[in-house]
Amino acid sequence: MSAAPALPQAAPALLEVEDLHAYYGKSHILQGVSFHVGAGEIVAILGRNGVGRSTTLKAIMGDVAPRGTVRFKGRPIAGLKPHLVARRGLGYVPEERAIFPGLTVRQNLALGEKAGAGARWTTADIFRLFPRLEERIDTPGGVLSGGEQQMLTICRTLMGNPDLIMIDEPTEGLSPQMVARVGDLIAEIAARGVAVLLVEQKLTIALKLSQRLYVMGHGRMVFEGTPAGLLENEAVRREWLEV
Repeated sequence: MSAAPALPQAAPALLEVEDLHAYYGKSHILQGVSFHVGAGEIVAILGRNGVGRSTTLKAIMGDVAPRGTVRFKGRPIAGLKPHLVARRGLGYVPEERAIFPGLTVRQNLALGEKAGAGARWTTADIFRLFPRLEERIDTPGGVLSGGEQQMLTICRTLMGNPDLIMIDEPTEGLSPQMVARVGDLIAEIAARGVAVLLVEQKLTIALKLSQRLYVMGHGRMVFEGTPAGLLENEAVRREWLEV
Protein backbone atom coordinates (compact mmCIF):
# COMPACT_ATOMS: atom_id res chain seq x y z
CA MET A 1 0.00 0.00 0.00
CA SER A 2 1.35 3.41 -0.95
CA ALA A 3 2.57 5.72 1.76
CA ALA A 4 0.24 8.52 2.79
CA PRO A 5 0.32 11.42 5.21
CA ALA A 6 -0.91 10.78 8.74
CA LEU A 7 -4.62 10.20 8.79
CA PRO A 8 -7.02 12.04 11.07
CA GLN A 9 -7.77 10.35 14.36
CA ALA A 10 -9.88 7.32 13.48
CA ALA A 11 -13.54 7.24 14.39
CA PRO A 12 -14.76 4.08 16.14
CA ALA A 13 -14.99 1.31 13.53
CA LEU A 14 -18.55 0.78 12.30
CA LEU A 15 -17.80 -1.39 9.26
CA GLU A 16 -14.70 -3.60 9.17
CA VAL A 17 -13.73 -5.59 6.08
CA GLU A 18 -10.75 -7.96 6.20
CA ASP A 19 -9.29 -10.11 3.41
CA LEU A 20 -12.50 -10.07 1.39
CA HIS A 21 -12.64 -12.25 -1.73
CA ALA A 22 -15.45 -12.62 -4.27
CA TYR A 23 -15.89 -14.47 -7.54
CA TYR A 24 -18.09 -14.32 -10.62
CA GLY A 25 -17.92 -17.90 -11.80
CA LYS A 26 -14.20 -18.67 -12.05
CA SER A 27 -13.23 -14.99 -12.24
CA HIS A 28 -11.53 -13.88 -9.01
CA ILE A 29 -12.80 -10.30 -8.69
CA LEU A 30 -11.96 -9.31 -5.09
CA GLN A 31 -8.51 -10.50 -4.06
CA GLY A 32 -8.12 -9.68 -0.39
CA VAL A 33 -9.89 -6.34 0.12
CA SER A 34 -9.42 -4.79 3.57
CA PHE A 35 -10.70 -1.42 4.83
CA HIS A 36 -12.87 0.16 7.50
CA VAL A 37 -15.43 2.93 7.91
CA GLY A 38 -15.76 4.82 11.17
CA ALA A 39 -18.95 6.11 12.72
CA GLY A 40 -20.09 9.31 11.02
CA GLU A 41 -17.36 9.21 8.35
CA ILE A 42 -17.64 9.68 4.61
CA VAL A 43 -15.20 7.22 3.05
CA ALA A 44 -14.78 7.01 -0.73
CA ILE A 45 -13.56 4.11 -2.85
CA LEU A 46 -11.98 5.21 -6.12
CA GLY A 47 -10.62 3.29 -9.07
CA ARG A 48 -11.08 2.61 -12.75
CA ASN A 49 -14.08 0.69 -14.02
CA GLY A 50 -13.85 -3.05 -13.53
CA VAL A 51 -11.49 -3.12 -10.54
CA GLY A 52 -14.11 -4.40 -8.10
CA ARG A 53 -15.56 -1.34 -6.39
CA SER A 54 -19.22 -2.23 -7.00
CA THR A 55 -18.53 -5.89 -6.27
CA THR A 56 -17.14 -4.84 -2.88
CA LEU A 57 -20.46 -3.24 -1.93
CA LYS A 58 -22.44 -6.20 -3.27
CA ALA A 59 -20.29 -8.66 -1.29
CA ILE A 60 -20.80 -6.65 1.91
CA MET A 61 -24.55 -6.52 1.31
CA GLY A 62 -24.80 -10.22 0.46
CA ASP A 63 -25.73 -9.83 -3.21
CA VAL A 64 -22.46 -11.58 -4.09
CA ALA A 65 -21.14 -14.49 -2.02
CA PRO A 66 -18.25 -13.17 0.11
CA ARG A 67 -15.22 -15.01 1.43
CA GLY A 68 -13.50 -13.23 4.28
CA THR A 69 -14.49 -11.19 7.29
CA VAL A 70 -17.13 -8.46 7.32
CA ARG A 71 -18.19 -6.99 10.66
CA PHE A 72 -20.82 -4.30 11.15
CA LYS A 73 -21.15 -2.72 14.58
CA GLY A 74 -18.84 -5.45 15.83
CA ARG A 75 -20.98 -8.35 14.60
CA PRO A 76 -20.18 -10.62 11.64
CA ILE A 77 -22.47 -10.20 8.64
CA ALA A 78 -20.59 -12.01 5.85
CA GLY A 79 -22.93 -14.49 4.20
CA LEU A 80 -26.18 -13.05 5.60
CA LYS A 81 -29.08 -12.47 3.22
CA PRO A 82 -29.38 -8.84 2.06
CA HIS A 83 -32.60 -8.18 3.98
CA LEU A 84 -30.95 -9.35 7.20
CA VAL A 85 -27.96 -7.10 6.56
CA ALA A 86 -30.35 -4.19 6.03
CA ARG A 87 -32.10 -4.93 9.32
CA ARG A 88 -28.76 -4.53 11.10
CA GLY A 89 -28.70 -0.89 9.96
CA LEU A 90 -26.72 -1.04 6.71
CA GLY A 91 -28.32 0.77 3.76
CA TYR A 92 -27.39 0.22 0.11
CA VAL A 93 -28.04 2.36 -2.96
CA PRO A 94 -27.06 0.32 -6.05
CA GLU A 95 -25.67 1.85 -9.22
CA GLU A 96 -28.78 0.86 -11.19
CA ARG A 97 -30.99 2.75 -8.67
CA ALA A 98 -33.62 -0.02 -8.50
CA ILE A 99 -36.70 2.06 -7.82
CA PHE A 100 -40.14 0.52 -8.35
CA PRO A 101 -41.18 2.23 -11.60
CA GLY A 102 -44.89 1.45 -11.31
CA LEU A 103 -45.16 2.81 -7.78
CA THR A 104 -45.47 6.49 -6.91
CA VAL A 105 -42.85 8.52 -5.10
CA ARG A 106 -44.97 8.25 -1.95
CA GLN A 107 -45.17 4.46 -2.26
CA ASN A 108 -41.47 4.05 -2.99
CA LEU A 109 -40.60 6.03 0.13
CA ALA A 110 -43.09 4.06 2.24
CA LEU A 111 -41.47 0.78 1.17
CA GLY A 112 -38.18 2.00 2.62
CA GLU A 113 -39.58 2.62 6.11
CA LYS A 114 -38.23 0.38 8.85
CA ALA A 115 -40.86 -0.81 11.30
CA GLY A 116 -40.18 0.38 14.83
CA ALA A 117 -37.18 2.48 13.78
CA GLY A 118 -36.36 5.73 15.51
CA ALA A 119 -37.32 8.52 13.14
CA ARG A 120 -33.92 9.93 12.21
CA TRP A 121 -35.40 10.59 8.75
CA THR A 122 -39.01 11.49 7.98
CA THR A 123 -40.80 12.36 4.77
CA ALA A 124 -40.71 16.00 5.92
CA ASP A 125 -36.90 15.82 6.02
CA ILE A 126 -36.82 14.26 2.58
CA PHE A 127 -39.08 16.91 1.06
CA ARG A 128 -37.14 19.74 2.69
CA LEU A 129 -33.92 18.47 1.15
CA PHE A 130 -35.45 17.71 -2.23
CA PRO A 131 -38.72 19.61 -2.76
CA ARG A 132 -39.08 18.21 -6.26
CA LEU A 133 -39.98 14.82 -4.78
CA GLU A 134 -42.84 16.40 -2.85
CA GLU A 135 -44.08 18.08 -6.01
CA ARG A 136 -44.16 14.67 -7.70
CA ILE A 137 -45.31 12.65 -4.70
CA ASP A 138 -48.08 10.87 -6.62
CA THR A 139 -46.05 10.43 -9.81
CA PRO A 140 -44.88 6.94 -10.78
CA GLY A 141 -41.16 6.51 -10.23
CA GLY A 142 -40.63 5.30 -13.77
CA VAL A 143 -41.41 8.69 -15.31
CA LEU A 144 -39.03 10.68 -13.10
CA SER A 145 -35.81 12.03 -14.57
CA GLY A 146 -32.57 10.16 -13.92
CA GLY A 147 -31.57 12.65 -11.25
CA GLU A 148 -34.95 12.47 -9.55
CA GLN A 149 -34.78 8.68 -9.54
CA GLN A 150 -31.33 8.83 -7.95
CA MET A 151 -32.56 11.13 -5.21
CA LEU A 152 -35.62 8.92 -4.66
CA THR A 153 -33.43 5.83 -4.29
CA ILE A 154 -31.15 7.50 -1.74
CA CYS A 155 -34.10 8.95 0.17
CA ARG A 156 -35.95 5.62 0.19
CA THR A 157 -32.87 4.00 1.73
CA LEU A 158 -32.67 6.74 4.36
CA MET A 159 -36.26 5.97 5.41
CA GLY A 160 -34.90 2.68 6.75
CA ASN A 161 -32.90 4.61 9.36
CA PRO A 162 -29.44 3.20 8.49
CA ASP A 163 -26.33 3.77 10.58
CA LEU A 164 -24.23 3.47 7.42
CA ILE A 165 -25.31 3.92 3.82
CA MET A 166 -23.33 2.53 0.86
CA ILE A 167 -23.89 4.54 -2.33
CA ASP A 168 -22.65 3.27 -5.70
CA GLU A 169 -21.88 5.85 -8.41
CA PRO A 170 -24.61 8.34 -7.41
CA THR A 171 -23.61 11.04 -9.93
CA GLU A 172 -23.32 8.82 -13.00
CA GLY A 173 -25.10 10.39 -15.96
CA LEU A 174 -26.45 13.38 -14.03
CA SER A 175 -26.37 17.06 -14.96
CA PRO A 176 -23.88 19.32 -13.14
CA GLN A 177 -26.75 20.90 -11.20
CA MET A 178 -28.05 17.50 -10.07
CA VAL A 179 -24.52 16.35 -9.21
CA ALA A 180 -24.28 19.31 -6.84
CA ARG A 181 -27.66 18.42 -5.28
CA VAL A 182 -26.59 14.82 -4.72
CA GLY A 183 -23.35 16.05 -3.15
CA ASP A 184 -25.29 18.31 -0.79
CA LEU A 185 -27.54 15.41 0.22
CA ILE A 186 -24.55 13.15 0.97
CA ALA A 187 -23.03 15.88 3.13
CA GLU A 188 -26.35 16.28 4.97
CA ILE A 189 -26.53 12.53 5.56
CA ALA A 190 -23.14 12.57 7.26
CA ALA A 191 -24.01 15.70 9.24
CA ARG A 192 -26.90 13.75 10.76
CA GLY A 193 -24.52 11.08 12.02
CA VAL A 194 -24.94 8.49 9.26
CA ALA A 195 -21.68 7.07 7.93
CA VAL A 196 -21.30 6.95 4.14
CA LEU A 197 -19.31 4.51 2.00
CA LEU A 198 -19.19 6.14 -1.43
CA VAL A 199 -18.12 4.53 -4.69
CA GLU A 200 -17.58 7.42 -7.07
CA GLN A 201 -15.94 7.86 -10.47
CA LYS A 202 -15.70 11.65 -10.28
CA LEU A 203 -12.51 12.46 -8.39
CA THR A 204 -13.58 16.03 -7.60
CA ILE A 205 -16.74 14.86 -5.82
CA ALA A 206 -14.90 12.23 -3.78
CA LEU A 207 -12.17 14.66 -2.77
CA LYS A 208 -14.71 17.28 -1.72
CA LEU A 209 -16.93 14.99 0.36
CA SER A 210 -14.73 12.34 1.96
CA GLN A 211 -12.60 12.43 5.11
CA ARG A 212 -10.68 9.35 3.98
CA LEU A 213 -10.48 7.43 0.76
CA TYR A 214 -9.19 4.24 -0.76
CA VAL A 215 -8.03 3.49 -4.28
CA MET A 216 -8.69 0.05 -5.74
CA GLY A 217 -6.70 -1.73 -8.39
CA HIS A 218 -6.76 -5.36 -9.54
CA GLY A 219 -9.26 -6.38 -6.88
CA ARG A 220 -7.49 -4.97 -3.82
CA MET A 221 -6.80 -1.67 -2.10
CA VAL A 222 -3.62 -0.02 -3.37
CA PHE A 223 -3.87 3.29 -1.46
CA GLU A 224 -5.40 4.55 1.76
CA GLY A 225 -5.19 8.17 2.78
CA THR A 226 -6.75 11.58 2.99
CA PRO A 227 -7.95 13.60 0.00
CA ALA A 228 -4.91 15.86 0.47
CA GLY A 229 -2.64 12.82 0.53
CA LEU A 230 -4.03 11.55 -2.77
CA LEU A 231 -3.61 14.96 -4.39
CA GLU A 232 0.03 14.92 -3.33
CA ASN A 233 0.61 11.39 -4.64
CA GLU A 234 0.93 11.82 -8.38
CA ALA A 235 2.26 8.29 -8.86
CA VAL A 236 -0.89 6.68 -7.44
CA ARG A 237 -3.19 8.93 -9.48
CA ARG A 238 -1.28 8.26 -12.67
CA GLU A 239 -1.07 4.47 -12.22
CA TRP A 240 -4.50 3.72 -10.78
CA LEU A 241 -6.91 6.57 -11.65
CA GLU A 242 -5.97 8.55 -14.73
CA VAL A 243 -6.98 7.32 -18.16
